[in-house]
Amino acid sequence: MSENKQENQINQPVSEDRDTREKPDVNEEKLTANPGDRIADQPQSVEEKAKQVAVDHVADITGDEITVPTYFVVDEPDGEKKALHHVKDAEEISDVIRQARVDEDGNRIWR
Repeated sequence: MSENKQENQINQPVSEDRDTREKPDVNEEKLTANPGDRIADQPQSVEEKAKQVAVDHVADITGDEITVPTYFVVDEPDGEKKALHHVKDAEEISDVIRQARVDEDGNRIWR
């Protein structure tokens, strides 16, 4: 930097960049919005994951009470079942939903 630019630079006091600080693990600090967002530390079976509820009996935007599972269980092409976490795997869940809305010829079905 030239000397002239250094003279014109304004240095303001700012707090430490929060993205560079060492962060606690979300599960340790229980920083998730609801307990159902947390992922267990120990491996779980698909059946165990299928029983977990992220949000239970809460009003949605229409006023209807809904229950949101922590995991959505989907069938893989090989016939196996896979549990997708409603937050961590949201993009994959969306992909599964899009795939479910096509006919045998691959044409999109709008409902």
